[in-house]
Amino acid sequence: MNSVEWSSLYRDHLAQLQARADEALARGRFDHLVVPSGRLHYQVFDDRDYPYAVNPQFKAWVPLTKVPDSWLVYTPGRRPRVVYHQPFDYWHAVPAAPGGWWVDHVEVAIIRKPEDALQYLPPDPARCAILGEPQSALGDYVPNNPAPVLAYLDWHRGFKTPYEVAMMREASRIGVRAHRAAERAFRAGASEFGIHLAYCQAAGQDAMELPYNNIVALDEHGAVLHYTERDRVAPRPARSFLIDAGAGFHGYACDITRTYAADGHADFQALVDAVDAAQRVMCDQVRAGTDYRRIHLDAHLALARILHEFDLITVSPEVAVETGVSSAFFPHGIGHGIGLQVHDVAGFAESDRGGTIPKPDGHPYLRLTRTLAPGMVVTIEPGIYFIDMLLEALKDRGLGPSVNWERVEAFRPYGGVRIEDDVVCTEAEPVNLTREAFAAQA
Repeated sequence: MNSVEWSSLYRDHLAQLQARADEALARGRFDHLVVPSGRLHYQVFDDRDYPYAVNPQFKAWVPLTKVPDSWLVYTPGRRPRVVYHQPFDYWHAVPAAPGGWWVDHVEVAIIRKPEDALQYLPPDPARCAILGEPQSALGDYVPNNPAPVLAYLDWHRGFKTPYEVAMMREASRIGVRAHRAAERAFRAGASEFGIHLAYCQAAGQDAMELPYNNIVALDEHGAVLHYTERDRVAPRPARSFLIDAGAGFHGYACDITRTYAADGHADFQALVDAVDAAQRVMCDQVRAGTDYRRIHLDAHLALARILHEFDLITVSPEVAVETGVSSAFFPHGIGHGIGLQVHDVAGFAESDRGGTIPKPDGHPYLRLTRTLAPGMVVTIEPGIYFIDMLLEALKDRGLGPSVNWERVEAFRPYGGVRIEDDVVCTEAEPVNLTREAFAAQA
């Protein structure tokens, strides 16, 4: 996409954000929206800072992720102002002068010291909705995060503009390129750490620049849902590989998971293929008017059918779901919203005025309960795992006979299977950003 196309998409995106901010400010009875980009935090009793993470409310307005002590100021009827911190500093790299397809759509004021921002902020902090963390306070400008403003903005962040979908499509392209490199490293016998390095190299992003900590799991480690240890020595030979890793593009994230069987492990490959086929059907459910909770509950039944097909359970799929046996093999939610954050905000919001939509009984880890609508982007990530503590708990509940333990023991060395795509809900067919990117890089 060229700069003219990006500029056009950004212009329309900015107009949408301004309209949302106008309504949010009216509901909170404020005159101005003020958003700090965030500040560096230092480790206790040390002079080393933690990796900087930009305020999501800030990067929603401008494609800037590495400008601490900057500010976004919006007053209805006026052009948004970016107070851009570009310090005099010979110890660290200084942000480049603002430029590119976005600058013509906002007013930019460059400052050299954080306190210089005060001259560009509205005169009365009491009339400002200030969205940020406490550490971003500057003088009397202390983040107040008013509930009516946040509730409205967070709810509507669930509906991505065409600009945002384009950003996520680019993030997916980068992520898939890195996933391809990771699979090649696995096939070549690399360790978890080596695979991780290959991923970062292909993505062109360091570990701290990625939207979340890579999950790179060989063999049994695939049974640890958020495994991030990364052994330096590869098992000989490795049997399986699960990777859950994303990439970013101007502050927007992708979230992709794939599972692979080593050559000669046909039974596990068949299980991977079965989960992959079921996942494609689940992705097709990402349609306007669909309750996301229904996708999650349907996923349990679909995965229980796979468990039954592979002789891993002795009861019917329906009984496995009803008794909670399926939850021992699939203990997490089917997915979540994604965008500026990997787990995007307002997943449980009842409306743009707040409220909560409850999770289904017995499913505490579902991260999204809203009804899907055009513009929403969600992940779909079913999995089947062989987690000792959860399977042993079935015995404690008297459900041991529901499981074929001999078959479970045969699959335990592989850890588990998870397949995850990012899917856009539209007025018509779902758009699978992940599969689209894999097809383009086949």
